[in-house]
Amino acid sequence: MFSFQNVTKEFRLDEATTIAPVRNLTLDISPGELIVIVGRSGTGKTTLLNLAAGLVRPTDGIVRLNGRELTGMSDRDLSAMRGQQIGFVFQFPSLLPALTIKENVALPTIFCNGNKKKSDSKAENILSALGLASKCGVYPRQLSAGEQKRAIIARSLINDPSLVLADEPTSDLDNKTEKEVMALLREINAKGVTFLIVTHSLDLINFAHRAFEMERGVLKSVK
Repeated sequence: MFSFQNVTKEFRLDEATTIAPVRNLTLDISPGELIVIVGRSGTGKTTLLNLAAGLVRPTDGIVRLNGRELTGMSDRDLSAMRGQQIGFVFQFPSLLPALTIKENVALPTIFCNGNKKKSDSKAENILSALGLASKCGVYPRQLSAGEQKRAIIARSLINDPSLVLADEPTSDLDNKTEKEVMALLREINAKGVTFLIVTHSLDLINFAHRAFEMERGVLKSVK
């Protein structure tokens, strides 16, 4: 369903200096897989996710999602594709403090011309399934760190994505909460949602179908 084929991404710092956080990367991901990529900060993990989402374009190579080549799509088509097929779990807190949890979860539907009544109902159902039924009307500051992660995961699922991209989904969580969040992702994954997760935590390898280490823009299989 998703593939990188000989993908390189270069960034020019100045006229004389170019860096390549992703180098000649090839990776095929099948529907329903949960892939974990580990590596230290600065090894190219986030750039890889940005390439997967079409947020940046490769210098060389091809990125495909569900048979469509992202590298040949217009910015408008890429934006529509992201809204319809990709969910995002961001590393840093991304819930809007002025919105309730239900409003935060339903927010992506606004960009896909969603019906508000239907979107609110769907957000409530997802939050209930993730154990947050009683939190629909509260604000992010009233949730624990683990509950906030669950709400972010709920938002990533609101448009029924085929692929979820997760950047450090368990950062700043204690070991117990990390395991709970990853068990939740595996449960969602078992229902057919594909996950591509990047992290510095080696513990997340245990939850993956396949895992890779990223070093200087190159992947090496570790599971």
